[in-house]
Amino acid sequence: MNSEFYPDVVEAGGLAAALEQLAADLRVPLVLVPGQKEVPESVGIATTAPGRLPLLVVPRTDTRGFQLIGRAGDVDIVTGATRELRDVVEAGAAWGAGTAVPRMRETLPFLRFDPIAEAHERGPAAAVAAQWDLLREKAAGAPNFPEFGLLLEAAYAEPRLRQLFPFTSHWTVAFSSCTGRPYRDEVAITPQYGGGPYLVLRHPNTGMLGEAPAVEEAVALALAHLPESVGPAVAGFTGRPD
Repeated sequence: MNSEFYPDVVEAGGLAAALEQLAADLRVPLVLVPGQKEVPESVGIATTAPGRLPLLVVPRTDTRGFQLIGRAGDVDIVTGATRELRDVVEAGAAWGAGTAVPRMRETLPFLRFDPIAEAHERGPAAAVAAQWDLLREKAAGAPNFPEFGLLLEAAYAEPRLRQLFPFTSHWTVAFSSCTGRPYRDEVAITPQYGGGPYLVLRHPNTGMLGEAPAVEEAVALALAHLPESVGPAVAGFTGRPD
C-alpha cells in the first residue's frame, strides 16, 4: 500500500489493522473478514443481517480513497467512496448491525443507495414490484410521451411480463429474469413518439423481432418470443448463457 496516500494505514500495519484499531478507539463493534481475492488489499466487514454480504472496502491505488460496496442478494445496495477511515468504520458498523436503509441514508451521506434498496433486501418479488412502481412514476412524469405509459400498463397487465424485472434504456422497456446487473433481458419493447409502431426487440437496442401498430399487439408479440422456461425474476444475475 502506498505510504504517500495511506501513512496512517501503513503505520497501523495494514487496512484491517487500521480499521480494528480505530473501531476500538471509537468503541464501535466491527468484525473483519477477508476481502475478495481478485481485489488486492481489500477487506470485508461482516454483517449479521440476513441476505447481506460483507461490506467490501477497497483502497484506491492512484490517490487516497476507500471504495465501499454493500451487496444483498447479489445486488449493490450501497456504494460510495471516502478518504476518511472513520467514515469506513461508521458505515461498516451500520451495515454489519443490519441498520435499515432509511437510517443509513440519514447518517451516512457519502454513500449512494439503489433507489429500491429496501425492496431488494426483502427479496426478488419485492424488488420487481418496487421497480414497476418506479417506472410507472416515471411514466406519470412524462405526459408528453403517452406511448411509454401505455406500454407499461399493457405489459403489467400480462402476468408473465409482470413477474419480470423491468428496466429502461432510452425509453425502451426491457424485461429481465434477474433483479441485479448485468440484467438478463429476455425481450424488450420500444414505444415511438407520435403513435408510430412499437418495436419488439431481443435486447434493449438490438435484435429486431418485429413491430406492431398497437401496444396490445406488441405485448403479444413479445410474449410469443419469451422463452417458456422463463419464470419469476430471481435475485442477482442468473448467469444463464445465451
